[in-house]
Amino acid sequence: MNLKELSKLLGLSQTTISRALNGYPEVNAATRERVLKAVKETGYRPNKAAQRLATGKAGSIGLVMPTAPGHHSDVHFGEFLAGLSEAAVRHDFHLVVMPSDPDDEAGALRRLAASGNVDALVLAYMRSNDQRLAMLRSLSLPFIVHGRSRGAEEDYPFVDIDNEAAFYEATKLLLQLGHKRVALINGQEYYDFAIRRKQGMVKALAEKQLSLSPDMVSHSAMSDDCGLAAMERFLRLPERPTAVLCSSTVLALGAVRAINMAGLKLGEDISLIAHDDVLPVLRPEHFSVPLTTTRSALRAAGSRIAERLIDRTKHAEAELQQELWKAELIVRSSTGPAPA
Repeated sequence: MNLKELSKLLGLSQTTISRALNGYPEVNAATRERVLKAVKETGYRPNKAAQRLATGKAGSIGLVMPTAPGHHSDVHFGEFLAGLSEAAVRHDFHLVVMPSDPDDEAGALRRLAASGNVDALVLAYMRSNDQRLAMLRSLSLPFIVHGRSRGAEEDYPFVDIDNEAAFYEATKLLLQLGHKRVALINGQEYYDFAIRRKQGMVKALAEKQLSLSPDMVSHSAMSDDCGLAAMERFLRLPERPTAVLCSSTVLALGAVRAINMAGLKLGEDISLIAHDDVLPVLRPEHFSVPLTTTRSALRAAGSRIAERLIDRTKHAEAELQQELWKAELIVRSSTGPAPA
């Protein structure tokens, strides 16, 4: 089934069918439903090249993936990418992923925009005072940021979780349980989410006239080996922490390994709370001691961003909003009263 045959079957012009499939507002709802029903029944697939010529749209959203020898791959990025992909499939859109040297992400974004191969862009891995924002604002393409950038004017569309509130609430729980020596295993210190999570923790401690000792903070890539190394260092301190916050369940995997190797009991000798991005391969409830977590799904964020961008490419009047999601605090067995 091609467009000409579908046009003959429906008694509609090829232009009307194309406009119906691309969401043009001048096509009434009844006609659009009739076209969509016929497409489903016949298995018709639009010719992307012809569709691009007719509409001036590539039918694609794009993002840059930093990669280089020695650069850490990230399971979190894979989960976010899965969410973007799911939404793209639902709307018959392409997802263009452009590899880039980590030091040239702005240039890669500019080249991707200039290629004409994408209708909109996703910006991720946000840093403090992220210089990529100014460059994106200068382009003609719509974009959405996953996360935010401290120090930058927040006049851009984003989807983010309230990282500061999440770790503030997690720290308050530990304080209520009597913990006073609380450590932090965090992401790399230049990432915005890591800055906000640390600030939430510091705020909660300050309310109890406590402070976060520099000896009890670790910034690293979010891998289990880094979690292991950080926890081993904390446990060697003259006064080891009685509780620890981890910025991901991947870091927590290594931290728990260190706790077990030291012969300590999680939830009794030491408490732990991790941030859960809802990674299907690493469920906090499946740890030997189920983990207390702050929870917000990366895949859901990716899907939401793609849905909004695709809607924007189809409807120029659609406004791209700012969304700040609240993480859910889920209490399990890895948190307990501070040891006497």
